[in-house]
Amino acid sequence: MSAVRKAGLVGWGAIGRVVGTALARREVPGAELVCIVDNRPLGDAAPAPQVAFEEALERCDLIVEAAGQGVVREWGERVLASGTDLLVASTGALTDEELAKRLLNTGPGRVYFTGGAVGGLDLLQAVRAVGPLDEVRLTTTKLPSTLEQPWMDEELLSRLRTATGPVEVMAGTAREIPVKFPRSTNVAASVALAVGDLDAVRVRVVADPGAHRTRHVVEASGPLGAYRFEVAHLPDPDNPATSRVVPYAVLRSLAALAGRGGQIL
Repeated sequence: MSAVRKAGLVGWGAIGRVVGTALARREVPGAELVCIVDNRPLGDAAPAPQVAFEEALERCDLIVEAAGQGVVREWGERVLASGTDLLVASTGALTDEELAKRLLNTGPGRVYFTGGAVGGLDLLQAVRAVGPLDEVRLTTTKLPSTLEQPWMDEELLSRLRTATGPVEVMAGTAREIPVKFPRSTNVAASVALAVGDLDAVRVRVVADPGAHRTRHVVEASGPLGAYRFEVAHLPDPDNPATSRVVPYAVLRSLAALAGRGGQIL
């Protein structure tokens, strides 16, 4: 493999623009942006050639997904089978266990996942190595408008739109929730990937008109102790369904893949 990772970016939205701009400016040592894939014509806005997905596979040794779960489902296996590595930001796609197994078993390319808007996943993985966690709970709180979905009935939509305080929108497992909120609950899938069990992670999705910061609270207990992680992020102004920190988490993962030394892994 070349000393410099040749990265192709899929998606030029709230996450992709930050990641692509940083790569184009060579802010990630050991990685360069060689092309962008997007279903809209980008014109002069693109800092690298805009190409079709097939051409990106020919040009790159690393594809960075920043365009949603559908891209992972449609293209993930083809990326890996071509020998190209894949960095997944939309971890919610991995709640499809069959897809996750296929991605992990397809090669010669390798698949990687970024933790995105939540921390503490490395510690949960360490505890899981000793034994299963007894209990894992995630509570995600966001602005009501970011949680509206096509499947919601008028009663639920009315509750969201007229809420004056926190409203529980849905509760379930990490297997169920990301499917219902594909753009808003990748954190649930990330926690489940760290824990190693989609059904062990109980998730509450809360709408709050006062949630000027997107909040994720993870509570877990296991054979070595009890853990609580809480983060409160500013939402992205262009896409409030995602947190402003997410592209920087992707860039950190890219730096690790590009071999930058002296970092916490």
